Amino acid sequence: MRLPEDLPRHLTPRGEAEAVAVQQRLRPLVRVEDTGPPVGAAGTLLAGVDVAYDDNRGVVAAAAVLLDGGTLEVVEQATAAGPVPFPYVPGLLAFRELPAVLDALAALRHTPDLVVCDGYGLAHPRRFGLACHLGVLTGLPAIGVAKNPFRFRHAPPAAERGSRTPLTDGGPDGTEETVGAALRTRTGAKPVYVSVGHRTTLDTACAHTLRLAREHRQPETTRHADRLCRLTLAEYTD
Repeated sequence: MRLPEDLPRHLTPRGEAEAVAVQQRLRPLVRVEDTGPPVGAAGTLLAGVDVAYDDNRGVVAAAAVLLDGGTLEVVEQATAAGPVPFPYVPGLLAFRELPAVLDALAALRHTPDLVVCDGYGLAHPRRFGLACHLGVLTGLPAIGVAKNPFRFRHAPPAAERGSRTPLTDGGPDGTEETVGAALRTRTGAKPVYVSVGHRTTLDTACAHTLRLAREHRQPETTRHADRLCRLTLAEYTD
């Protein structure tokens, strides 16, 4: 897929302050609107992206896996690997992961209709997590599906699959702001944490997540991308 030519200036900050400034500058560009693909539509392409690290060697590997939105069969996959480009700073993980993720996406022949990130979107201290950053830079609809709630709060969802409760954070005026949802994708299993990235709404993000998590807690997009990026890292560092 073809990526915008101005990506480097949003991906290579010279330090923490500049990285925060990039997030704050791009945050107003996030669109919370349903302009992505219909849930479960055959022929649509849903991408899962994930990364794996070898911290001892300073290497990161990324995978992008395309699934058919109707059958959930793998259509295409691509990988990328290289040096970790930014130090670990909570809230700034996108600057460690996005360069490799975007390289993997760029290696795909097809353009995704939706990207599912193993991480956060608006559920972020500055409301601009990986899924937002990727969505804004590429223009693609994106959602975040994380394994844990990070620093946010939620009531336990009911035990049944499809149950959800708001994921909240204290706003600047002391009120609680909904930043995502704790969503039960399997009856009795731990929830996943869904948030808007770009060009979608929370309801639609949750619907895509449930559709993609038909048999497991995590979406199939994430499961495929997680497996592939780990294999890629092992091959790269062998």
